[in-house]
Amino acid sequence: MRSFLLNILLAFNWVLLYGEINAKTFFEGFFISFFLLYLAKDIFNDDKYFSKIINWMKFLFYFIKELIKANLIVGYDIITPKDYMQPAILAIPLDAKTDIEITLLANFITLTPGTLSLDISDDRKTLYIHAMYVDNPDKFKLEIKNGIEKKLLEALR
Repeated sequence: MRSFLLNILLAFNWVLLYGEINAKTFFEGFFISFFLLYLAKDIFNDDKYFSKIINWMKFLFYFIKELIKANLIVGYDIITPKDYMQPAILAIPLDAKTDIEITLLANFITLTPGTLSLDISDDRKTLYIHAMYVDNPDKFKLEIKNGIEKKLLEALR
């Protein structure tokens, strides 16, 4: 936590030194100070901060890649005369335990075109989703488990 606050403070200093108060300048300062703090991480003894930020960046890049891929699949299905949909409702067993983990997972699944989170079981161990393109239900479940859920939990924990 101390490294994060120091990173924010250094980013604000960058904004003040640069002379322009806007989001672009702040994020430039944030990334420059993140890199400098990473180089000096042995001094602060805070490796967890850097691994969390890197895990969040990995998750966001993974989600953007999946979002683009899903958009292309749905778009292709829309513009071609043949219908490629194979809809299914699937029960995904969850490794996510807390409310924030389950909520974020359900929302990121819903944000991806072609999938929709429907419900969570009463024991909070199963998430029900509707997917438009399911060739193999077991493979699809593994893609959710080893893809978005795994990367999201790495970023959160």
